[in-house]
Amino acid sequence: MSAAVDTVVAVDGGNSKTDVLLLSVDGTILARGRSGPFTPQSTGVGHAADTVEAGVRDALGAEAAAPYADLLVAYVAGADLPAEEEALAAEFAARDLAGEVVVANDTFALLRAGASGPWGVAVVCGAGVNAVGVSPTGQVARFPSLGKISGDWGGGLDLGDETLWHAIRAEDGRGGPTALAGLVATHFGRDTVEEVVLDLHFGRLDRGRLLELTVGLFEQAAEGDRVALDLVTQMADEVVVMAEVCLRRLGLMEVPTEVVLGGGILRAREPLLTALLDERFGTRTPQAKPVVAEQPPIVGAALSALDRIGASEEAKTRLRAQF
Repeated sequence: MSAAVDTVVAVDGGNSKTDVLLLSVDGTILARGRSGPFTPQSTGVGHAADTVEAGVRDALGAEAAAPYADLLVAYVAGADLPAEEEALAAEFAARDLAGEVVVANDTFALLRAGASGPWGVAVVCGAGVNAVGVSPTGQVARFPSLGKISGDWGGGLDLGDETLWHAIRAEDGRGGPTALAGLVATHFGRDTVEEVVLDLHFGRLDRGRLLELTVGLFEQAAEGDRVALDLVTQMADEVVVMAEVCLRRLGLMEVPTEVVLGGGILRAREPLLTALLDERFGTRTPQAKPVVAEQPPIVGAALSALDRIGASEEAKTRLRAQF
């Protein structure tokens, strides 16, 4: 950076909420704020910028005015492509939110929060699935992460869809028997899976609630239901192959490398999924070191900001200790 930095705003913008930190260059958190979902893909870039400003004012007070800091580092959902990162950065800069603005996808925040340093691979599996990799020299490997059209599968919504698909086919005879039929009907308080399907069709049930089925899916898989086990196994394969591709692209297959696992599904540490992942990482990427992220992504955004300004390791340790 060309100018001295005294304060930094770090942002972790996700589909459910947006976290904001104001911190000093020595890693001390000066203020914390939170605002609503960061969803530029559905509400637009302007509304997304409003969300960030709302989070900053929650931290600094309603009377706070831009510029809020010398540097703004925002790791956010919906910035899946470089063009989307650039559009958001341009909007933040136009509002003069900080002297310098950096925007990147929120998966990079997971990587920095969970890894011991600024490089490695991260795989996030929550409602959706994504992965990124950064080499020791700064080379990046990433995916478009646009859903099924870009080859993605394995997030909670995908698992919910598949659970429902197998459940209705088991109930009406097109598919083989599976305990997932009873799971779906019982979870939503219906007598049949068909009632659930019709409620979804007529808008009486939010499709996003299919994400809730993942807990029961893992339970049925652990109890030996073949259909459920196949789905969980397929998900484990997807997580590992995303990490493997990042490692191959970056030339890290033979280098001991941390693979940070995050998102609600992977953070839950389901014993069956954990065992499947350990087996596959050990076979396909023996130099990979899987690590479940213990600290929230906002820590990764803040650490990346400290990396950028050349802060000391003491400052980074101080930041982590506050979480």
